[in-house]
Amino acid sequence: MALDPQLLEILACPDTHHAPLTYDAEAQTLTCTECGRIFEVRDDVPVLLLDEARGGPGQPS
Repeated sequence: MALDPQLLEILACPDTHHAPLTYDAEAQTLTCTECGRIFEVRDDVPVLLLDEARGGPGQPS
């Protein structure tokens, strides 16, 4: 099951800039268009926790 397109329209990075996220259905990830953080989607639920994100400012992806 894929993420609902309406949900994808309103999801944003949880960091202070609240930039839009791009969805990679094959990798099951959401990527911030501004900071580059990568958030996992587990069991069709986006995990938008900064502590669990990969990559981003000053961090390897």
